[in-house]
Amino acid sequence: MELKEITSILKGFEPVGLEGMTDVRYMNRIDTKYLFSVSKLPLLLQNVRSLYKTLEIDWQREFRYKTVYFDTPELLFYSQHVTGKLNRAKVRIRTYETNGLTFLEVKQKSNKGRTSKSRMEKEPGDMNHIEQSREFLTELIFANAGTLKAVLNTGFTRITLVNLDKAERITIDYNISWNNLKGEGVKMPFLAIAEIKSEKSTTLSPFFQQLKHLGIRSTGFSKYAMGMAMVNGAPKQNNLKPKFLLLNRIRDEYNRNGTA
Repeated sequence: MELKEITSILKGFEPVGLEGMTDVRYMNRIDTKYLFSVSKLPLLLQNVRSLYKTLEIDWQREFRYKTVYFDTPELLFYSQHVTGKLNRAKVRIRTYETNGLTFLEVKQKSNKGRTSKSRMEKEPGDMNHIEQSREFLTELIFANAGTLKAVLNTGFTRITLVNLDKAERITIDYNISWNNLKGEGVKMPFLAIAEIKSEKSTTLSPFFQQLKHLGIRSTGFSKYAMGMAMVNGAPKQNNLKPKFLLLNRIRDEYNRNGTA
């Protein structure tokens, strides 16, 4: 039921195209994440409908993303995430399935809590991007780009909301799934992940205020690290135990409220 409600509610938002989002692209920004049951998403969207526009491309407002993550043989990037290392990085190829646009991206987090993203556009379906982009990668990561291998796939549906007056962009991901190169996978239909992307504190954000009203608190969360732990059995999982417990609580809440 929730997924149909989401589509219906989004129709009531004023649309904005990519050209209208230039001022909130924020390739260098502060990211704040929130995890909650997707059963809360319809109410959350209803409550912010008059305050935000929603991204629309070719008459669509919900978009499927596919991401392939890369790591070193020693799982350097995974280890950086689970140990909370500052000045850490992720390397991924992201495909926007609506239009086929594909980018090789390096996402970095500084010791000041800011996130920066560098990317190069690539041809869809060509997985030889790492070798072709060694110079680009070597300038950005503390690893031998030539050793990077694909280790994890993720897929999700994303909504993007924009408040130009507050200079903020919100992404909301759901229908989240992970799978490894052996075809083993995990799906979490109960989970929604919202992220406020801005140049400054989120406390004045109308979206933040609605999350707070619904009892949803911010938490660090890496789709990559969790996926590696769940489907690849990556080490140091004790570091992720609080996240597993949070996911269990969200799943239980979703089940109590009925399934989609």
